[in-house]
Amino acid sequence: MIVVVMGVAGSGKTTIGEALAHELGWRYLDADEYHPAANVAKMAAGTPLQDADRWPWLQKINAVVKEQRDAVLGCSALKESYRGRLTDGVLEFRIVYLRGSFELLSRRAAQRKHRFMPASLLKSQFETLEPPRGAIEVDVAQPVADCVRRILVALGH
Repeated sequence: MIVVVMGVAGSGKTTIGEALAHELGWRYLDADEYHPAANVAKMAAGTPLQDADRWPWLQKINAVVKEQRDAVLGCSALKESYRGRLTDGVLEFRIVYLRGSFELLSRRAAQRKHRFMPASLLKSQFETLEPPRGAIEVDVAQPVADCVRRILVALGH
């Protein structure tokens, strides 16, 4: 199974995703590791990515996850079409939506230093976000351990 942990910047994809993978004994994959240099440069300059920038990146991640038996993938996956591209041909997957208020996630994004994702892009991510239907939804105002427990229960672990 592939568990896609999705949400906007600062929602805890890496923190919660890594903790979840540890609890499951699975590999954690960070979608940020697969961005081409042009995407990284664009985001580092404070320019939001467009769909055309994302398609090759999502296709590459899809190829990687199809090679996995069990893994947790941390990826923004903001639109339904992006999630469809990520999971195309993946036989078993679940989507985990890390939900948080703009205020909370703005504070988090401002307090952290991401390699290339400036806090200024958070607004564009909220504007792009299409909350998923049928996902495991987690309020990230809760402690990480509580978020992970909720996900594990929903996954039947």
